[in-house]
Amino acid sequence: MRVPFVDLNAAYIELKAELDEAIQRVLDSGWYVLGAEVERFEEEFAAYCGARHAIGVGTGLDALTLALIALDIGQGDEVLVPSNTYIATWLAVSHSGALPVPVEPNEGTCNIDGTAIESAISERTKAIIPVHLYGQPADLDPILDVARGFGLAVVDDAAQAHGAEYKGKRVGTHADATAFSFYPTKNLGAFGDGGAITTNCDNLARKIRLLRNYGSQQKYVHEIAGFNSRLDPLQAAMLSVKLARLDDWNNRRRDIAMEYTRAISRSPLQPVALIKGVNPVWHVFAVKHPDRDNFRNRLEASGISTMVHYPVPPHMQAAYANLKLPPSSLPVAKKLGQELLSLPIGPHMKADEVEYVAECIVKYS
Repeated sequence: MRVPFVDLNAAYIELKAELDEAIQRVLDSGWYVLGAEVERFEEEFAAYCGARHAIGVGTGLDALTLALIALDIGQGDEVLVPSNTYIATWLAVSHSGALPVPVEPNEGTCNIDGTAIESAISERTKAIIPVHLYGQPADLDPILDVARGFGLAVVDDAAQAHGAEYKGKRVGTHADATAFSFYPTKNLGAFGDGGAITTNCDNLARKIRLLRNYGSQQKYVHEIAGFNSRLDPLQAAMLSVKLARLDDWNNRRRDIAMEYTRAISRSPLQPVALIKGVNPVWHVFAVKHPDRDNFRNRLEASGISTMVHYPVPPHMQAAYANLKLPPSSLPVAKKLGQELLSLPIGPHMKADEVEYVAECIVKYS
């Protein structure tokens, strides 16, 4: 049996009629930048997250970057980031002009360790970016408590956590701003790049809307030095179609995760730990294996495609050589990069595929 890591075409096949209609509606409208389709999706996504505002932007990286800039974070400032995350989290800080300061994750959850944050704060620290890695919410309450105590902003990175819940509320309203990515592989994925920022702050929302559109709200009137980062109406229309299915698709991911969890209980594999009070959406089902590469090769030889998120942490990338952080300076991130493996999971996996993966987990681990 061949089991792909992800099947992006399956969602289009399921929703073909609705997606084709949405595309045609945009083409017929003659309006191809911002406009009614983007406004409609923004309203729907804000309501889904329980937020006052959602602002569509070009990418998930732009969502993080514009949120930081809107919070007046820039040159000379420091922003605390997880050491174990996709590099976009760090790049957003760099693009804002600030300096990323890594904080190690909890080795069990792989998310930023809230108990280690306070010791990383300096007089230049202005914000914290917790990441809801793999679709599992970080423990936000301790992070928010520290942030309030030190007067810091919090921008959470929910690129992998569309629909995830923390203590009964969907991710998207806990922090000052929340950044989402709609990259095609995400739980809510577009057919290209896209992103959004949710916030309950009216002033912050207004500033982000200016920043994404050349600093302009009125044509040829530019209040601030902005950017060109606007969610495309075609993507917005298709995201509206997919948003209506998101909860069903997330529930299917949860069912698969339960099957994998049962299989893991009969193996030496270590699953990523969950904290109390969260309802994850399993963007990735990651497991730890001390001989990860050999285990991965055996799965691949059996037709099961896997991925590694993320083999080389940001501090070990050439892009951040200027920080002069030795690989050993962040040992938890380095270890996770050597041990974590992501198994295929997605709402369109067939039952026999899930069963086959579960069997191979036990057989080869």
